Amino acid sequence: MRCLPGALLCAALSLLAARPAPAEEVTLISRDGTVEIGGRLLEFDDGIYRLDTIYGPLAVNADAVTCEGAACPGAEARVARFALSGTPALGDVAMPALIEGFAAARGMTVERAVDGRRGLFRLRAPDDGTLRAEIALTTGSTGEGFADLLTGGADIAMSDRAILPDEVAHGREAGLGDLSASHRRRLIALDAIVPVVAPDTRMGDPGRGLPYATVLSLLTGEIVDWSRIGGTKAPVTVHLPRPDGGLGQSPETRLLEGRAAVPSARQHADAAAVSAAVAADPMGLGLTRFSTLGGAVQVPLAAGCGTRLLASRQGIKTGDYPFVVPLFLYVGAPQLPPLARAFLDYLATPAAQIAIRRAGFADLMREEIPLARQGDRLALAIAEAAPESGLAELQRMVTVLRGAVRLTETVRHGPETDQALSQAGIEPLARALETGTFDGRTLILAGFADDADGPDADRALARKDAEAVRDALRAAATAADFGRVRLEVVAFGALLPLACTGAHADDALPEAVAHRLNRRVEIWLR
Repeated sequence: MRCLPGALLCAALSLLAARPAPAEEVTLISRDGTVEIGGRLLEFDDGIYRLDTIYGPLAVNADAVTCEGAACPGAEARVARFALSGTPALGDVAMPALIEGFAAARGMTVERAVDGRRGLFRLRAPDDGTLRAEIALTTGSTGEGFADLLTGGADIAMSDRAILPDEVAHGREAGLGDLSASHRRRLIALDAIVPVVAPDTRMGDPGRGLPYATVLSLLTGEIVDWSRIGGTKAPVTVHLPRPDGGLGQSPETRLLEGRAAVPSARQHADAAAVSAAVAADPMGLGLTRFSTLGGAVQVPLAAGCGTRLLASRQGIKTGDYPFVVPLFLYVGAPQLPPLARAFLDYLATPAAQIAIRRAGFADLMREEIPLARQGDRLALAIAEAAPESGLAELQRMVTVLRGAVRLTETVRHGPETDQALSQAGIEPLARALETGTFDGRTLILAGFADDADGPDADRALARKDAEAVRDALRAAATAADFGRVRLEVVAFGALLPLACTGAHADDALPEAVAHRLNRRVEIWLR
């Protein structure tokens, strides 16, 4: 008899007490048939065999072995089952593609079925068709996903926002612990809310963009004719996705600032339907998602001082576009089947992230942005530079960042969603530090602040934020060798703003939105 290799052992357990019913001998054989181990089967639970062997108690992942013996659990007991429920932003396109990719990566085939509102994905072994897993997928809304999580109708909630405080409280009451903890949350992809018009729109030139206040006035009915903003004399038709679970559930309503949309707004089943309707309506204006633009034309948002904000893959990753929608998975069950845990791990792989990009979302793979690509931001910085010391500060900034590239990970302070995104950016940086990705190089943690309290106070706040990111990285990267990489903290205060808040108030973003854009810690690599 040969001992199973370490990859097949889940853990060395403390001594397990046998159940009153007599345990029987079984033999576990590796999938390639080269190794086997025998022992008394103490328990089979969540895809784990627990045996009493001559080596002591062992736990073995059922995915890695076959079982022989009268006490082996039946085929039905060995099927891994878990359920996902929540936002159609993930459930309609991305999640089915990810399940298919996961199955292919593990050499399994996928059989689709429908059970009422749920889609079922049955994963089978390719050689004999043995059912290995059944994944249930229900799409409704983020709120419904969390409700299913709390009632046991789902193991994983698909969410297009950070979990709300009352949902966290209900989770504790349901015995699920703290669902807001970072280890219960997986950021899967990024999306954004964007205003769109038809290619032959009556608004005039969509490329010039619209001030945020104008977009808001169009959506709420304060402006009802395109001629009011320089377009053709034609009535404005507003198109919006139908809010599932109330307006407060829809990320699209972030652009409305809590105000009601015009009563005549046409509501559609989802963001993709909005894009299709707007693309066919020259008098239309809609809110849709970056991932479902289709034939509609994105309208840039004026950010003051002549700047425009346009959603792009890199702009969404950095958070430099203001209306980013994070797509999370929240895990409810404290112990998922091993295959479910393997699926969650798969979602962070390059193969899964490529599938996410192909589905139209902004993926989470790190990208590098050279200093030479910062032209618009540098132009705004020069225009807004303080006469007495601004240009000298700009020269200092260019000197520090020359030869470096900006990484798409960016840390911001703000609401819960911004904090969740920032934490999701720190974690991969910490893992990269631990694996030596940045060995021999310098990570520049560049703090920026809004122009609020004067140059000295702005720089002090920016430095405090950058130092906090440095400390968070050191705390998260416990296995990193910081003797092989340098973390450099710099503070540039109100230099390099993304949104202008002073000189051109009519074109400016709301103060809170501009503040969140401008106060940030960028990560540069040299």
